[in-house]
Amino acid sequence: MTTLRAGLVGLGAMGRNHARVLGGLDGVDLVGVSDPAAGAQAATLGVPVVDDVEQLIALGLDYAVVACPTAFHEEVALALAAAGVCALIEKPLAHDVAAARRVVEAFESRGLVAGVGHVERFNASLLSLRERLAAGELGDVYQVATRRQGPFPARIADVGVVKDLATHDIDLTSWVVGSHYASLSARTSRRSGREHEDMVAVAASLKDGTTVSHLVNWLSPLKERSTVVTGDRGCFIADTLTADLTFYANGAITSDWDAIRNFRGVSEGDVLRYALAKREPLVVEHERFRDAVRGEDTEIVTLREGLRTVEVAEAILRAADTESVVQVDHDGA
Repeated sequence: MTTLRAGLVGLGAMGRNHARVLGGLDGVDLVGVSDPAAGAQAATLGVPVVDDVEQLIALGLDYAVVACPTAFHEEVALALAAAGVCALIEKPLAHDVAAARRVVEAFESRGLVAGVGHVERFNASLLSLRERLAAGELGDVYQVATRRQGPFPARIADVGVVKDLATHDIDLTSWVVGSHYASLSARTSRRSGREHEDMVAVAASLKDGTTVSHLVNWLSPLKERSTVVTGDRGCFIADTLTADLTFYANGAITSDWDAIRNFRGVSEGDVLRYALAKREPLVVEHERFRDAVRGEDTEIVTLREGLRTVEVAEAILRAADTESVVQVDHDGA
């Protein structure tokens, strides 16, 4: 099978991880990197490092990974599409909905394979959770509650916590449940003095009636990545930092201790932590995208899905600004 020629745009923190994975990915040669500020890092890569995407395209690419700041995603993506180069674009797809729509149209109109780097979809805990929900192991899904917090990443300057960090939770929630956002309300704050919001609380409903909440911030010394899905048979807790998935079952055994019984409501059941094969999500993401470029039938995060996530993110910011409930409108499937 022909080896694919891949390029990388951006050598920031995430870009360096992409470079590491691309450098060891079977069936792929990393042939060049574009970053005008690469500096001393360039010498360690063993491939040409050029100043702009046009020079990178000139090296001859089958596909490129876009890991530059979000503000430049549209410009870079449109250049790749115009040159007939497939692209894996880091999340979020673009800095706003209008830009995201232009990127979608550029790749779809040319029949090019393109995807969005929502890497949490390739975490073993969430892959297993989605399969178990689809198999009906939880019964009806009532609620999805996520918590995503940690210290501020100094590398992020062009968007706030909603379009950067919260887009993980927006995407994974729709994906694991299999339903789109219908309406939401939100509150944001700027506690660190930066231009963009650094904390958000979201309350939402999906089209299937599932209740959703997201708590996301860049203000905590505690790093947490938790997804709790509650249904009529119990709840799943996915920890994507450790890739652990735990099931708390409703039980048939009730307590004779009145105070405990009255407080807990649902009776306690068994607790099970699943043994999962844990692979680095970024590696799995790259393998899936490589196979998609080869024409194989594999699941990636499509540009349309990435567009929907940007739409929800903007709805969250609009709801916070207006202190109102906002209906979420989506462009297509």
